[in-house]
Amino acid sequence: MKRICLFLRTFCKDQEGVTAIEYALLASLIAVAILGGLMALSSSLQEMWTRIADCVSNPSGCAS
Repeated sequence: MKRICLFLRTFCKDQEGVTAIEYALLASLIAVAILGGLMALSSSLQEMWTRIADCVSNPSGCAS
C-alpha cells in the first residue's frame, strides 16, 4: 500500500508532460486562428482567383 501511495504522490508532482501539453494547446490555438482567418478570406480569395482565371482566358476583357 505504501508503494501505491508513493507512486501516486510522485505521479502528481511530476511536471514533465505539462510543457508538452501547453505547447500542443498553443499550436492548436494558432491552427484554429489560421483556419478562421482563411475561412473569413475564402470568398474574397475565390473572387480574386476567378478574376485572374477570366483575365488569363480572355486578356482583352481585362484592362485593369
